[in-house]
Amino acid sequence: MYPDLYKGLKLRLEDLKAYDSPLVSFEGKTVFLKSQIRLPIQTGSDIVEVDFIVVDAYSTYTAIVARPWLHALGAVSSTLHQRVKYSSEGQVKEIVGDQAMARQCMVSAISQRPSAEPPTHIENPL
Repeated sequence: MYPDLYKGLKLRLEDLKAYDSPLVSFEGKTVFLKSQIRLPIQTGSDIVEVDFIVVDAYSTYTAIVARPWLHALGAVSSTLHQRVKYSSEGQVKEIVGDQAMARQCMVSAISQRPSAEPPTHIENPL
């Protein structure tokens, strides 16, 4: 969960629990996290509780919901088809992703990424 969502939900500081495990970003940077919070997530008529780690970092996303949510829901995901299927009330239910929105988020993330300093040397030239 990123700061904008945490602030937007008006969550209280006393609802946070200590969390001291490091997280490695896709860029290879290590971020030391300080807190987590357990929140309910509603999917259709099903509600499951999931632990969110609060990350003080820039992102075009508000939160990333992944394995803990899938496990709590008992869901199976396909990133290729952008679908999640799960059993509820004796039926197989499906959540379908939005390809256009995913592309828009990716383009936004790339265009707003802080510029990195150029390397001063190349360690492993090809």
